[in-house]
Amino acid sequence: MSCVHYKFSSQLSYDTVTFSGLHIPLCDLKRQIMGREKLKAANCDLQISNAQTSEEYTDANALIPKNSSVIVRRIPAGGVKGTSKTYVVSRTEPVSGPSKPVRKNTI
Repeated sequence: MSCVHYKFSSQLSYDTVTFSGLHIPLCDLKRQIMGREKLKAANCDLQISNAQTSEEYTDANALIPKNSSVIVRRIPAGGVKGTSKTYVVSRTEPVSGPSKPVRKNTI
């Protein structure tokens, strides 16, 4: 049996996914990891990168060789989108001084 070692970026130790053959497609690896970790595909997706080279596997048909170590990150189901928009928030300066006139009562 062949295996791929995986860990989430926040974990210290690796877990193992076993399969037959010399490599496993990325989509099958994700499916097995989600099954083992009891994650639902509707809630999140997995971002998988090589632990030694930090190369991110993006193609669903990418082949991950046996005995590889990968780092797994959970991402939102729609994926992570880069933000290229810059938002400008305008703020008005508070008026100095009291807002109501002050009366002095003299007796």
